[in-house]
Amino acid sequence: MMRFVVILVLAAGLNVGCNNNSASSNLPPNPKLAPNAPQDQPIEVKDQAEVKAYQAAIASYVEKARKTYPEAKRRYLAGLSAGYHFFVVTNLRDGLGTSEQVFVAVARITDDRITGRIASNIIGVKGFKNGDPYTFPESELVDWVITRPDGTEEGNVVGKFLDEWQKTRPKK
Repeated sequence: MMRFVVILVLAAGLNVGCNNNSASSNLPPNPKLAPNAPQDQPIEVKDQAEVKAYQAAIASYVEKARKTYPEAKRRYLAGLSAGYHFFVVTNLRDGLGTSEQVFVAVARITDDRITGRIASNIIGVKGFKNGDPYTFPESELVDWVITRPDGTEEGNVVGKFLDEWQKTRPKK
């Protein structure tokens, strides 16, 4: 899929909230991407120190993604060309305090809420799976990506940073 790192947070004490997962099940299936589209590179962070380091590392990139999102949203709402797909990144949270960043294939955006289908293989949060309908407020957006039919992408500000950041992290 896209070149964004899915992060699994298993540390206690994080903001544990339940997003509204009442998205309609009459959404289109997740789009098929080009075979040469960048692949996810999952990583785990397990303790508060790693969580804080991760959050500090991505903060300015999340801010940039959020600043550039309105133009990407405008393009999506105006209609993307055939073969182009719009994805956003957000955090899923379960009742156990586990949080995981995932892609959501956007089906619609109305009243400052994004609705689509989870487009990531779930590693750690309970109660969610790839393809599930999901709705969340735009304020919980972490990143966005527009994929092209040739396998390239636009956006993915946080994901591109994380590709490089991951290379510098000690292997566990």
